[in-house]
Amino acid sequence: MDLIVDANILFAALIKQGKTDELLFVDHLRLFAPEFILIEFEKYKKEILKKTKRTPEDFNRLLEVLRRRINLVPLDEIVPFLEQAEKISPDPKDIAYIALALKLHIAIWSNDKALKEKQDRVKVYTTPEVMKL
Repeated sequence: MDLIVDANILFAALIKQGKTDELLFVDHLRLFAPEFILIEFEKYKKEILKKTKRTPEDFNRLLEVLRRRINLVPLDEIVPFLEQAEKISPDPKDIAYIALALKLHIAIWSNDKALKEKQDRVKVYTTPEVMKL
């Protein structure tokens, strides 16, 4: 199954070991994200390390694994979908994810309630829903 993975899912996996980080490595899931997503993690690295028991080396190792696991899509490939996504998105932070979903015609994996409930153009699965799939 192909899914776009939202930043909140990756933050959850980085902060706490559990079902979310297990799902990130399930073989039958092919994950996609806008290429800027991993830049966000670098930007918030200090905050993430404060909230976790991970060392900087563990963080860097996990980030490298995520780079290999997630198909990163360049921003220029989703530009044609940004205007439409902007009209749909309940939050400006979600526009790129919606644009990517429109481009690839696949669902988003996110625990963002507003993204799931305040638009109906793109299917959004929460972590418990992905576990059932």
